[in-house]
Amino acid sequence: MKAATASIIAGAVLLLAGVLLLLDALRVLDTALLVWPFIFGTAGAVFLAVFSRSRDYWWAAIPGFVLLGLAAVSATTQLWPESGGDWPGSLFFLSISAGFAAVYVRVRDNWWALIPCGVMVTLALVVALPPTLDGWPAAAVLFLGLAATFALLTLTPERMKWPLIPAAGLAVLGLSFALQSAVSFRAVEYLTAVVPLVAGLGLLYYAFRSQRSVSRHAGQAVTDPMKPGLGDAHGGR
Repeated sequence: MKAATASIIAGAVLLLAGVLLLLDALRVLDTALLVWPFIFGTAGAVFLAVFSRSRDYWWAAIPGFVLLGLAAVSATTQLWPESGGDWPGSLFFLSISAGFAAVYVRVRDNWWALIPCGVMVTLALVVALPPTLDGWPAAAVLFLGLAATFALLTLTPERMKWPLIPAAGLAVLGLSFALQSAVSFRAVEYLTAVVPLVAGLGLLYYAFRSQRSVSRHAGQAVTDPMKPGLGDAHGGR
């Protein structure tokens, strides 16, 4: 199996190298631009070949996908430099995320891999946002994505509950940023003033009702006839 795997990898590398050299000879493609993508891609393929051999080599998925992401970004930016935009950054973050996702899929005990996986997907979304959505919308996407990442941990076989705490806190921040991006600044000022007012009135109303309930029960205990106790029953006998 080791010899077969090595033969497959070596054959694929030589085949790709031959294709690139042929394209260079035909003046179809300048292969000098693809030196680093070729190196990154080959190294990534080697790591993924190691990853595919055994569950014990789950760690190889991380450098494997990172190197493949570098190869893809390097090749596309050199071949189509006029494309511009921030999509290469998103592509690279997604490749890192794929590595951690592969770690979890291969060994389900590695639930921790879902955290960097979700973080990388969130960063990819933030980077992919158009420039017009910088600021509050980007912050909302960031915090809501992180909240979804921690909430996802509760669906693992471990059925953990503690991720709900950071998920709730991050969700509140994300929703607040989303609200601030959706309404005007003056509306946010009014909202930040109204929320504590409503909360304060609610707490005062709850305290007033609790105090009245305690007073009513205390008055009934004084005015109602006393029921015979255990001592009176023995005394009657």
